[in-house]
Amino acid sequence: MNDSVWHVKATPRLGITLGDPSGIGPEIVAAALASMPDDWRKRVIIYGDHGPLARGAKAMGVTLPDVEIIGAGLGNSAVPGRPDETGGAAQVGYLEAAVAAAKAGDLSAIVTAPISKTWARRGGFAFLGHTEMLAQRLGAREVAMLFAGPRLKVALATVHRPLSEVVEDLSTDRIRAVIELVVTSMVTDFGMAAPRIGVLGLNPHAGEDGLLGDEDADIIAPALEEACAPATLHGPLVPDAAFRDALDGKYDAMIAMYHDQGLIPVKLIDFEEAVNVTLGLSIVRTSPDHGTAYDIAGTGKARSVSMQRAIALAIDMVARRSAT
Repeated sequence: MNDSVWHVKATPRLGITLGDPSGIGPEIVAAALASMPDDWRKRVIIYGDHGPLARGAKAMGVTLPDVEIIGAGLGNSAVPGRPDETGGAAQVGYLEAAVAAAKAGDLSAIVTAPISKTWARRGGFAFLGHTEMLAQRLGAREVAMLFAGPRLKVALATVHRPLSEVVEDLSTDRIRAVIELVVTSMVTDFGMAAPRIGVLGLNPHAGEDGLLGDEDADIIAPALEEACAPATLHGPLVPDAAFRDALDGKYDAMIAMYHDQGLIPVKLIDFEEAVNVTLGLSIVRTSPDHGTAYDIAGTGKARSVSMQRAIALAIDMVARRSAT
């Protein structure tokens, strides 16, 4: 990826968490750091340990630049591709330190490398994922996950929920809150004057007038009834056709009702370039849209494109918010 991704002058302090030290986090972070301009690196604090980061740089064939690294050393014994409880505790510690710094006003943005939910839980993490932890720690009333790629931008009305529990989690108020978060982000973070937002239905054919379910008419449609200036809202949309229309330029962002409904098209279309953005926080938070990839950890095969884009988007969002 060429240096044009680093197109905004880096002025805020940016925290990058290393994620699971046994995954590809150290490799993609090291590669991203090596490609950064000097003025960006001066603004970066790595919440992680030097050992896995140095191993990640070696695996990727890059020189680890001089950056500030904050870590307690728990991850130094991590073996690529072989996660354990110590690494689980390490990844939790990295995140806790970065969030504490953000709460203290020392960071304007956090970029998180992938954690393992399984090993983080074994290491004392009491949340389903980054999003839930950040919302609780930073006192956010409503948050949403937005996946922003070159071709698709998709937010989720529900996040890490079993499919059997999605309907009970959906409410008109929740969908309305996500619509408002997405509209605010499109205007403030992405510079759209009048975004067009497509809201997906839950059921096949968006319920087919109740034949295939009542949720689309009873829960989703009322959330679109009030104007949400300056956006134009469309929906409930037939899920299996709406993404084609989005790719054709009809919508600027989509809101999916559940995890896989939104993530399957994003990972099909924008897999290596999509960025996960947490909307509704007091700071900017982004991350790559992929996991720990234990199967290739330590081999140097990891691609750092999504991490580079996550860092660049975080800086871009901070710059836009500072200008408003």
